[in-house]
Amino acid sequence: MKLKNKTAFITGASAGIGKRCAKELAKRGVNLILLSRRKEKLKKLKEKLSKYDVTINIYAADVTQYAQIEKIAKELQARSIVPNILINNAGLSQGLDAIDTANVKDWDRMIDTNLKGLLYVSRLIIPMMKELQDAHIINLGSIAGRQVYAGGSVYNATKFGVHALNDAMNIDLFGTKVKVTNVAPGAVETEFSMVRFHGDKTKADGVYAGYTPLNAKDVTESILFALKQPTHVNIQEIFLTPTAQRTTYLTHRETL
Repeated sequence: MKLKNKTAFITGASAGIGKRCAKELAKRGVNLILLSRRKEKLKKLKEKLSKYDVTINIYAADVTQYAQIEKIAKELQARSIVPNILINNAGLSQGLDAIDTANVKDWDRMIDTNLKGLLYVSRLIIPMMKELQDAHIINLGSIAGRQVYAGGSVYNATKFGVHALNDAMNIDLFGTKVKVTNVAPGAVETEFSMVRFHGDKTKADGVYAGYTPLNAKDVTESILFALKQPTHVNIQEIFLTPTAQRTTYLTHRETL
């Protein structure tokens, strides 16, 4: 895909991988539709990216609320704004507890965001993309969608679900020009662990101690690689980890 003058719809755009995608795509002349629950962060991001010659629309909304996403989709249609790129980035993990001791509210939040949120956005945006001659959906998965680990039961289940949905989307969009890619990273140092541990910085920092994790730029480079392929090339999955990490449960840490 030639990126210049295309339009990208990015969920979870106020931080981490979503924010980095917005920056890198704006630099390449891609118009942006940025969605996040945090309105002030979106405003600051839009202001920061205003130096690029692109159109930026921001929406403060929650992907778990279908009516909110439906309202945005209808507004885009009314304004004849059709995304060429959909980046289903919004996602999170909550807690690291065994299945018999975990907080059910944490389960609900993960399922609602990682699965239902992705489904709601995709259901409303894909119909606009199907008639395009060059379109691409990026689903942010995880290596946890192929390898389980202790304390990650429901997060694993949601990311296994994203993996399955990515494959199903490719089948459902057979015969169209809409490509679908699952980008599945290992450990990435963003707000992810702070959210998982409910703001406990000590626990969050411990996740990345003793080795060099991936960062938002690393994952974004993989996303850009997939997006920049010719129309006839569909990379269906990218699986990437830090060099120190080989599975969800094998990470080599240097002696501290």
